[in-house]
Amino acid sequence: MKGNRALLALWALFWLLMIAVEIQDNYGDRGIQWWEPYLWEGSSCFAATLWLLVERRAADHWNQYLAQPWQWFARHLAWMPIVIVTFIAAIYGIRHGIYALTTETYEHEPWSFIFMYESIKLVLFAGLWLGIIFGLESFARWRHEREQLLTLQKHLAESQLAQLRAQLQPHFLFNALNTISSLMQVDVERADRLLTRLADLLRSSLQASSRNTTSLREELKLLELYAQIMQERFTDHVTLNWKIAEDALDTPIPPMLLQPLLENAFKHGVERSRRPVNIQVTAEKHGDELRVTIFNSDSTLSAEPSSGIGLRNCRERLEVLYRGRASLRLEPHDSGVAARLALPVNPS
Repeated sequence: MKGNRALLALWALFWLLMIAVEIQDNYGDRGIQWWEPYLWEGSSCFAATLWLLVERRAADHWNQYLAQPWQWFARHLAWMPIVIVTFIAAIYGIRHGIYALTTETYEHEPWSFIFMYESIKLVLFAGLWLGIIFGLESFARWRHEREQLLTLQKHLAESQLAQLRAQLQPHFLFNALNTISSLMQVDVERADRLLTRLADLLRSSLQASSRNTTSLREELKLLELYAQIMQERFTDHVTLNWKIAEDALDTPIPPMLLQPLLENAFKHGVERSRRPVNIQVTAEKHGDELRVTIFNSDSTLSAEPSSGIGLRNCRERLEVLYRGRASLRLEPHDSGVAARLALPVNPS
C-alpha cells in the first residue's frame, strides 16, 4: 500500500512536469491555442494512467517473479505490442474527438511515422517506469520479509526465555527444599520458619517470572528473601552486606537473574568453608551500564566459566535478551570469587 502511494506520487509529479515542459515548448507560438498543449500531454497521461492501473491490479501476479528480475521484466514487456496499439489508438482518438468538438482539425505526421515515434517513446518510458516499479516492489517485499523475520526472532527469543525460566524454577525449588530438609530432623521450628519464607519467595518469584523485566528494586527484594532462607540455615556462619546505589534501583533487569549468582556464592563459598564467610552484594550505574557484583570471601569455585545450570542459564538469558551487550564473569578477588554482571541501562 505504501509502495503504491509512493508510485502514484511519482507518477503525478512526472506528468505535471511533462505538461509543464509541453506548455513551455509551445509558449508564444501564435499558431497554437492555449488548450492544445494540455490536450496533447493530458491524453497521453490519461491513456498511460489506465495502463498503470491495469498493471497495479495484476501486481500480485507479476510480483511472484520478483526473485527472477529478467522473467519479471520479460513478462511485462510481452504486453508491449498490445500496450502500444491501444495507447496510440486512445490518445489520437481523444485528440481527434476534442478537435472535432471545437470545429478544429487535428493535423499530425503520417501514421507510419507516428506509430514508429510513439512506439519508441513508449518503450523507453515503459522501461523507465518498470524499473521504478520493480525497485519499489522489491523494497516493499524486502521490508515485509524483514518484519516477518524480526517477528519470528522475537517469538523464538520469547519461547527460549520461557523455557529458560521454566528450567530455573524447579532447579531453584529443588535446592531450596534440600536446604530445608537438612534442618527438618535437627530443628523443626527453624525448618517451619524456612518453609514459610520459601512460600513467600515462591509467590513473589512466580509473579516476577510472568514479566520480561523487573526493576532492580524488586529483584533485590526476591534476593533478600532467598538470603534470609540461606542465613537461617547457616546461622553465625555467614554475613551479608548490601551496597546498592540509590540511582540504580529503578534500572530494568531480567527477573530471577541474580538469585543463581547468590546461590553459587552460598554453594561454593559458605557450604564448603569452615570459616565465617562474608558475602557482599553491590550494584551501581556506571555510564550506560548497570554493574552488579556478588562477592564471597571464601570460595572453592574456579573463576573459569561454570557448567552449572544456574550460571549457564544466566548466560543464555543474557545472550537472548542483549545479544552480546551484557556480560557475566567469575573473577578471583582477594581470597574469594566475585561474580560480575554488567547490563545496559537501556535494553533497547
